[in-house]
Amino acid sequence: MKKDIIARVAGSAAEIGAAAWNACANPQASDDPHPFLRYEFFEAVEQSRSATARTGWQPCHLIIENNGAIDGLMPCYLKSHSQGEYVFDHGWADAFERAGGSYYPKLQASVPFTPVTGLRLLVSANADLEKTRNALLAAGAAAIKEFDASSLHITFLTEEEWKAAGALGYLQRNDQQFHWENQGYENFEQFLNALSSSKRKNLRRERTAVREAGVTFDWLTGSDITEAHWDTFFAFYMDTGGRKWGRPYLTREFFSRVGASMADQILLVMAKRDGHYIAGALNFSGEGVLFGRNWGCTEFVPFLHFETCYYQAIDFAIARGLKRVEAGAQGEHKLLRGYMPVPTYSAHFIAHAGLRRAVSDYLQRERESVTEQIEALTEHGPFKKNC
Repeated sequence: MKKDIIARVAGSAAEIGAAAWNACANPQASDDPHPFLRYEFFEAVEQSRSATARTGWQPCHLIIENNGAIDGLMPCYLKSHSQGEYVFDHGWADAFERAGGSYYPKLQASVPFTPVTGLRLLVSANADLEKTRNALLAAGAAAIKEFDASSLHITFLTEEEWKAAGALGYLQRNDQQFHWENQGYENFEQFLNALSSSKRKNLRRERTAVREAGVTFDWLTGSDITEAHWDTFFAFYMDTGGRKWGRPYLTREFFSRVGASMADQILLVMAKRDGHYIAGALNFSGEGVLFGRNWGCTEFVPFLHFETCYYQAIDFAIARGLKRVEAGAQGEHKLLRGYMPVPTYSAHFIAHAGLRRAVSDYLQRERESVTEQIEALTEHGPFKKNC
């Protein structure tokens, strides 16, 4: 029987549906899936009007179908700007615009507003993995012309996918993040004992300062998280995000939606002083990893950010036996607090030959620089040299 394999575009996650989406995102039917691959996350960010054409994130998910069944999926958005991506291409856009080109719109294969590594070429258990990945990458390159876009950018994909994209002519880029690895610690003190003396003293000093300021913490998961908690956290998010970025993307409705559909994979760390909450950090968990996402506060307390986002996350990971904490993008200050540098990956297909050539030359130098920087930071990490 002849196979009828086609590539098409879906205008929303809802158009694909939870069953088909999650069959590709979680082909092994794990009971601890990656939270930022799930249909429920994309549905929440789109249906809450956080990622829409109006905000510069028009959903256009690429699909590979085989006799009507979805074999592969690349979550994708048509972008009118380069905000909310955490892999910065503003310089490329400026150079192309100065040369008379139009950089926008562009295609972005990513999880909106989420700098977390994970699969971007989602393939169902019934499909041929390599062939379907290659079909998605080919469809992505072809979609550039269909959408009259300048380029396709696949960000925070896995190293294996990055290599597959490179083999098909995509430009390869590296950056770095800082992750905390659980070395089987029984408690936070055991983790501290693995650090050099000066770094250990610094962490203790910071934690003591927060405790002596009268701050305590609640860990909220599952049904413990109420709409009142989301109201409070959203106020933190808007206050802090507004001061940093002008207008944060995530709407209040987004938090209600993920709270309803993904509560068991959410950790809300809430800081309390004098009987009321003053700060909070939103985390998601999956695949044995705790992913730090959003943070906000309405009162200043020295070191409160470090405690709420980094140390409480480590405490939780140790208590739950999680293997890693990923605390978000950038931030060399995390190195001093036990978070070590790791590479991240992105792949880029640029239609214009001149821009593609210039970016390729730049990325070769950048990859070398990132490798050297990771090596240097690792050498000067906070851990005892004999550990």
